Amino acid sequence: MNLKDINIKELWIDVKEAIGGTERDFTETSLGKAIFILAVPMVLEMIMESVFAVVDIFFVSKLGADAVATVGITESVLTVVYAIGIGLAMATTALVSRRIGEKKKKEAGVVAFQAILVGAFISVFIAIPGVIFAKEFLLLMGGTETMAEEGFMFPAIMFGGNLVIMLLFIINSVFRSSGDAAISMRVMWLANIINIVLDPLLIFGYGPFPALGLKGAAIATTTGRGLAVIYQFYLLSSGKFRIRLYLNSIKLKLEVMWHLLKISGGGIMQNLIATSSWILLVRIIAVSGPDAIAGYTIAIRIVIFLLLPAWGLSNAASTLVGQNLGAKQPERAEKSVWITGYVNMVFMGIMGTMLAIFPEFWIRLFIADITVVENGVLALRIISFGFLFYALGMVLMQGFNGSGDTITPTKINLLAFWLIEIPLAYLLAIVLEMGLTGASIAIICAESVLALTALFLFRKGKWKLREV
Repeated sequence: MNLKDINIKELWIDVKEAIGGTERDFTETSLGKAIFILAVPMVLEMIMESVFAVVDIFFVSKLGADAVATVGITESVLTVVYAIGIGLAMATTALVSRRIGEKKKKEAGVVAFQAILVGAFISVFIAIPGVIFAKEFLLLMGGTETMAEEGFMFPAIMFGGNLVIMLLFIINSVFRSSGDAAISMRVMWLANIINIVLDPLLIFGYGPFPALGLKGAAIATTTGRGLAVIYQFYLLSSGKFRIRLYLNSIKLKLEVMWHLLKISGGGIMQNLIATSSWILLVRIIAVSGPDAIAGYTIAIRIVIFLLLPAWGLSNAASTLVGQNLGAKQPERAEKSVWITGYVNMVFMGIMGTMLAIFPEFWIRLFIADITVVENGVLALRIISFGFLFYALGMVLMQGFNGSGDTITPTKINLLAFWLIEIPLAYLLAIVLEMGLTGASIAIICAESVLALTALFLFRKGKWKLREV
């Protein structure tokens, strides 16, 4: 057997371990292997989420530009829910990974349950107004009267069922940060496979299913995520993995909850700053009409298709930072971020080049309307030029978050999105009448500033001193 055969065999063993789950201690494993074994299921998890984002809009696009625009507007505001869920997930990751690094599994379980309680409580305050004011929301965001009358059930169902989004994020972060990334992968695959199967059945009414149109897309998504959350609770109570909800864990512990909220406050704010800027961006683009929103929505779904696997890779860096700081190995924590960042930039650089050269091919997979295609091609080509910055920026930001420092990324987001992206988008798109072109240019300018600022601050190393 030659060296090549040995390397392939070892690689296959590592892949099976990554996908099948492992009891490996990631604070002692060689750094390259630790990143690989954590990253494989995280990337696969995000690939399935990417497939979901693309498949969802593929089916909805068959209903016309208004339906796509309704989804785009809803998703832009639904990102507020994502922001809160991801913010809580960031705090959960920081605390759970630190406790795991300190070999305190029961304390990690306590953190997990408090995070679930917080997420459930917040979701109620999003669901009630989301259901009641669904029509008004679409009109406020620039939708037409027709869109509001025909499509209001989509935002009503999505906001009404936001609990499953919140819990899916939080509980998956529990598994990931403990080192059981393969479990998070399986949960996400289950949610999205159910959605992909239900989407065409409920949207178009195949077989015994009614043709529910846009409403069917929302029901399919919420059902898939809801069943996945039930599966998560089953796994948490099974006792077969690093994290388990012991009876002592399932209690209200205000001290732990307050600690979680203090850290998640920064995580929520950094994501609210980022996602609220996307809401305003969509509002700015809406001035150019439904075709511009539809083209932009499809382009962004394609971008997300590639960004989510990269985000999965950056999550590996976050987990390793938290666990290694818990094990008192700050230099190893830093090295994990640099290695992950380099790999991410190579991947995203290749993907960005592909989209910049062949944007029309990807847009036409979703819609044939020539005006929508032209807008989608325009947005996709411009946004793809910033992929290297997106790749580096997301890893560095996750490095801060994994250490428990959620305030620094919040400040960076405030600078990049509110002080640069939105004013610049307004200036270029509306004042200078550049429309979607101007808004797309503003996106890559903001992301470039974010990556360079994060690089400067990360190299200073203050995040290594963070105690959580």
